[in-house]
Amino acid sequence: MYSVSFKVLVFGLVLVNVVALCNGGSTSTFVRKEEKTVDMLFDSDVFAIPPGYNVPQQVHITQGDHEGKAVIVSWVTMDEPGSSEVRYWSENSKQKKLIAKGRHVTYRYFNYSSGFIHHCTIRNLEYNTKYYYEVGIANTTRQFWFVTPPQVGPDVPYTFGLIGDLGQTYDSNKTLSHYEMNPRKGQALMFIGDLSYADDHPYHDNVKWDTWGRFVERSVAYQPWIWVTGNHEIDFAPEIGESVPFKPYTHRYHVPYRASQSTAPFWYSIKRASAHIIVLASYSAYGKYTPQYQWLKEELPKVNRTETPWLIVLLHSPWYNSYDYHYMEGESMRVMFEPWFVKHKVDVVFAGHVHAYERSERVSNIAYNITNGQCNPVKDNSAPVYITIGDGGNIEGLANTMIEPQPDYSAYREASFGHAMFDIKNRTHAYYSWHRNQDGYAVEADSMWFFNRYWYPVDDSTTH
Repeated sequence: MYSVSFKVLVFGLVLVNVVALCNGGSTSTFVRKEEKTVDMLFDSDVFAIPPGYNVPQQVHITQGDHEGKAVIVSWVTMDEPGSSEVRYWSENSKQKKLIAKGRHVTYRYFNYSSGFIHHCTIRNLEYNTKYYYEVGIANTTRQFWFVTPPQVGPDVPYTFGLIGDLGQTYDSNKTLSHYEMNPRKGQALMFIGDLSYADDHPYHDNVKWDTWGRFVERSVAYQPWIWVTGNHEIDFAPEIGESVPFKPYTHRYHVPYRASQSTAPFWYSIKRASAHIIVLASYSAYGKYTPQYQWLKEELPKVNRTETPWLIVLLHSPWYNSYDYHYMEGESMRVMFEPWFVKHKVDVVFAGHVHAYERSERVSNIAYNITNGQCNPVKDNSAPVYITIGDGGNIEGLANTMIEPQPDYSAYREASFGHAMFDIKNRTHAYYSWHRNQDGYAVEADSMWFFNRYWYPVDDSTTH
């Protein structure tokens, strides 16, 4: 039998711990094993070229319209153009294979000449249907499949995966494998920028774009990845005669930007299931009167929360960041657009760039002007949660130096590689989880229930 004084002591310790947790966020105590992050060898099996003459490779898909009834299929042939057609059919179809016609492009970068890069949009697909598709000709065809999303609607469940700053290291492979094996089974992936890291090699070695395309094919050929441009997609190198920004990226990765009346492929929106997803460009002009500014100003009022209750924003450079790396790089964009995000009750903003993980509280810093001195973030239930997921495993390694003490706006942070899942249940609830590579597939190193800002705007802070 425990004494009364012992029970009081135990209760007091528990109370102290609860108070400590309620006072602010936490920094994970997990310490990742110190090891160098290096690119996989060129002859690694994940880079293997499919056998056969002029066989299609680097196959990838993304959403091809605004509402999810089209898919852009892209691939590369190395020897000759071949065919830009895609043959496709639904799982239960008795019809012969349908044909969609595409086109191909090529580009040169310094001393590199690309293969023939094909893009073909399949339109007028049925919702919530499994389709098979083929690319290539004669004896070098390859077959894949995808599942279209459910029809856009307020209570449509849907699961998104999240990866950023992936690269092509051994850690990158662990991240992608970890995502593929996650029992939650993402149906589409929001990729938060920084793809191949070709620009981290001499002369922006564009062969690295080819190896990266073959590496991720095992996922992106079967489910759409929603693309965001990062700083490693800029590829601006006038010192070697390359003065056209984003050249490799824009030739290889097409997005449906015109469907949302965007004027450039770096900012656009799509609707998928019960989510309206806005993609912004941290490295394209966004000041007042610029095309991106004007587009976002017109886009946000168009969001119909009775149709797509979940409003998600994707960008690369985080606005709230408590690591030394890239600290405050997103500040000018935050100052420009944060009041709009609060006004329109954005649910969550996902960013990359910082090679670590962090989740914020719902805060805003929109009251400040040059005279009032109100320059600290404050709790704001109309504000989004900001999540940094730039921890895919690239060659530059982890960001592991944090600002101390941990700022009040930071709810949880950890210097580890991993991926995340955003699992929408209905118009009011979504379950979010982050999974570090070192754990079992189902282990959640961080998680929270999101309560929709439009339909159920109660406090969902994890330190509430």
